[in-house]
Amino acid sequence: MTPARAPLNDAALSHLEGIPVPGYDRATLRPGIAHFGVGNFHRAHQAVYVDRYLRQSGDVNWGIVGIGVSDGDAARRKAAVFTEQDYLYTLTEFDPSGAATSRVIGAMTDYLLAPREPERVLDLLASPSLHLVTLTITEGGYFLETTTGAFAGDRPEVLAEFESATPSTVFGFLVRALERRRDRGVAPFTVVSCDNLPHNGDVARTAVLGFAARRDPRLAQWIEDNVAFPNSMVDRVVPYVSPATRDDLNERTGLDDALAVTGESYLQWVLENKFSDVRPALEEVGVQIVDDVTPYETLKLRLLNAPHVLLSYPAVLAGYRLVHEAMADPTLRALLERFVELDVIPILENVPADVRVRDYAHTIFERFGNPAIGDQLLRIATDGASKIPTFHAPITSRLVHDEKNVAREVLLLACYRRYLGGVDDRGERFEVTEPTLSAEDFAALRRENDPTPALRIPAFQPLGLGDYPAASPLLALIDTALAREGVIATIERYGLD
Repeated sequence: MTPARAPLNDAALSHLEGIPVPGYDRATLRPGIAHFGVGNFHRAHQAVYVDRYLRQSGDVNWGIVGIGVSDGDAARRKAAVFTEQDYLYTLTEFDPSGAATSRVIGAMTDYLLAPREPERVLDLLASPSLHLVTLTITEGGYFLETTTGAFAGDRPEVLAEFESATPSTVFGFLVRALERRRDRGVAPFTVVSCDNLPHNGDVARTAVLGFAARRDPRLAQWIEDNVAFPNSMVDRVVPYVSPATRDDLNERTGLDDALAVTGESYLQWVLENKFSDVRPALEEVGVQIVDDVTPYETLKLRLLNAPHVLLSYPAVLAGYRLVHEAMADPTLRALLERFVELDVIPILENVPADVRVRDYAHTIFERFGNPAIGDQLLRIATDGASKIPTFHAPITSRLVHDEKNVAREVLLLACYRRYLGGVDDRGERFEVTEPTLSAEDFAALRRENDPTPALRIPAFQPLGLGDYPAASPLLALIDTALAREGVIATIERYGLD
């Protein structure tokens, strides 16, 4: 009989053997950080750095309070599990060789469900002891216009925010909490976006100021004058944890952990040295605090995120579901190699002095090929209407400007259009998740025998392909080839030159 696994909670920490535990007195932690969007990435990235800092420094002022903003059954179950486990969870890291290490992460001290506890959330955010608010709310969660980057003040969620006495969005909570801090003479907190967006701090600033201006123009001016929104660059592959994966992780640790998370051994966080108030000395535990994040951000967005997205749609169509399996396909790997060598590296500028670009790219491909991670292609493919322009517009627009070959970018759009059908080249069905693609644009992209909307829908206008003469006929050829020959043959014909 398999021995029962030990429950994970505060009482269990003193009895655990063979797995490192926090090593600091969690009962003394005070909340200095609030985090919106407590998904796997945050728990395997920012919370890991904070856990290291608490363990190394003994500074008890930087506990994390997680904040959930949805109110469905899954959100309530998640909140209940956090409470049952005293906000503890295990992290298992795999290096490219497959070697694994696990530890218990203890940086989180509480978890609030904002729709159920709005006043508790506002009280926390307005507290003088709270100095940082960090965000992982996805690329599409900032209420900005796709084409202009301006605040989308006419969206239903935004309009509803100002018709209620209770905030309902992340930015509604931030603005009202900052208003309380201003009125009470409390220094503002720093807002740190940790989403994969170019200049993510500037994006967060635009969203906060947009909400604030709708509430009170004087408040918006105070925020503009006093609140810091540092840009940051985050990097770690953190896959979805299925029930089977969770069981495997718990088998390794011997714990009954409903919140187990996993990730690769690679970990990076580059953070702009711009804060409203005090901050933890995260540079002591490996965070790179720099004057300008842009060179690091650009390198990662161009050489990791853009290839990741380029891989996902053709790989799914080819029948693959895991990243490392797709990377073992010579045609798909060649597509990424040609993309990086021909489309990305020639336009890179201001590369950090300590980075060798081709070595950096090689490391990324090795990370993609790590079989122990089991990263899911459908996770990466999710919300392509936001991800494709976010990660590819700077590349595509430059290729268009320089009148270069855009075949790989057109191939991406053609594969995305076919992916929306939810059936791969083997006839296997898969789930399509597109939360920010309008029903009208979805229908246009799926129009039979007419691929041209992929060049012209509003979401993809930043790519600049709509008016590029070579794009439309090339898209027609690739679209036909995908239907007749399948994705691998199409890549070999159009994607490797």
